[in-house]
Amino acid sequence: MKDQILIKATDMFLTLGFKSVTMDDIAAEMGISKKTIYQHFSNKDSLVKEATMHLFETISCGIDDICTLGKDPIEELFVIKDFVMKNLKNESASPIYQLQKYYPKIHKSLMIRQFDKMGDCVIVNLKKGIEQGLFRKEINTDIIARFYFAGMTSLKDSEIFNPEHFTSKDLQVAYLEYHLRGICTEKGKEKLEQLLKTNK
Repeated sequence: MKDQILIKATDMFLTLGFKSVTMDDIAAEMGISKKTIYQHFSNKDSLVKEATMHLFETISCGIDDICTLGKDPIEELFVIKDFVMKNLKNESASPIYQLQKYYPKIHKSLMIRQFDKMGDCVIVNLKKGIEQGLFRKEINTDIIARFYFAGMTSLKDSEIFNPEHFTSKDLQVAYLEYHLRGICTEKGKEKLEQLLKTNK
């Protein structure tokens, strides 16, 4: 039952927002009593914390699986983008904004985990791209990895990117193109152009 509650809560948080969804909402949606939820989660904070970590682990494992497929590093980034968006239900900025505003400690913990995970993945991706002649060999991988993480994080800022004006998919594709055009060789740009045609 705990796993079922976690899955349903995560789904509702991503769809409606971490602040907007109440324990009553989750109980009603599942057809169970609120008491049943409290048997597994002491309060809403603990449920939000476990839901965000559950989501992080799910996405992390999926990214690890994608990285073993042997795709070239440019295509790999697009496949990861699609996978992450699917698991986040193409969410708008609102759920993440609510998490940051109303659950700052949980948000900060999530960001640290994301940076550790994403930083490692991006550096491996960059080095692979350099080896394959798709990325420029003179780039500083440590700096570019941090640029990439900082940029991806800023896409969730609803004050900069109002979800009423920018869809999550458009932002993700535009940011990937922005990132890759700055580091690609001519060979890499040819591959990028091919992928952009199928992502727009």
